[in-house]
Amino acid sequence: MRNVLITGCSSGIGYCVAKGLRERGYQVFASARKQTDVERLESEGFKTLQLDLADPESVQDAVYELMLRTNSELYAVFHNGAYGQAGALEDLSREVLEQQFATNVFGWHQLTTMLLPILRQRNEGRIIYNSSLLGYVALPFRGAYNASKYAIEGMADTLRLELADTDIKVCLIEPGPIESRFRANALKTLKDHVSIDQSVHRLKYQGAIKRLEKLGPAAPFTLPPEAVLAKVILALESPSPKARYPVTIPAHLFWTLRRILPTGWLDKILLKISSKENQ
Repeated sequence: MRNVLITGCSSGIGYCVAKGLRERGYQVFASARKQTDVERLESEGFKTLQLDLADPESVQDAVYELMLRTNSELYAVFHNGAYGQAGALEDLSREVLEQQFATNVFGWHQLTTMLLPILRQRNEGRIIYNSSLLGYVALPFRGAYNASKYAIEGMADTLRLELADTDIKVCLIEPGPIESRFRANALKTLKDHVSIDQSVHRLKYQGAIKRLEKLGPAAPFTLPPEAVLAKVILALESPSPKARYPVTIPAHLFWTLRRILPTGWLDKILLKISSKENQ
């Protein structure tokens, strides 16, 4: 039975992947930041870890506990725990940007570096990053999240090259719009960290808030989290996994457009999308 660590399992993609892999016979260690979520996962029969990716000591403690409980045997990690800080870049302080990177980038990096010696012992395994189509195209008012996902794309590409002489494979999952609590959490970070009434973008924020408050899918071609699970299974079980697994139609489309269109043309498309979604 192969051990797999999954971060960010309180809901959405992480929770779905944890359930799906457990049903597939993996021994899943599901982590969450809040103790209440950890207790709920435990009540559902999961092996759990409390893990706050923004806290270096929490990451260290979680890895040590994982090593003890698995006898230092691990096959894969699915990096998923993250959040989206909404807001125009000029409205975000340095501290807010640091918080975004602490969870979405620095915590993932620390976790990877601590787990790599375990994977190297057996010279096999998978490091799977849940990125985003916003890791290769940008949209207004998502700058902090965009930057964090661009960073993850660069780290994953570099790590794949650095591990090329091993059987440890590095994969990126690039979902696009997926049904989750992501928008609700982004709305909270917007209201918590942006002085909307004082911003030059205050009118545009009204449209953004309406979109974030919308119940159900807010973007075309939204898929359930099971679509991500299917790609994670491919990344875990393929003898020669792909470097990237786009999930939704927008993820496939914009990967292609980014490669073939001049920057100015792509910018016009992205600005039109932003204008329409924030009406």
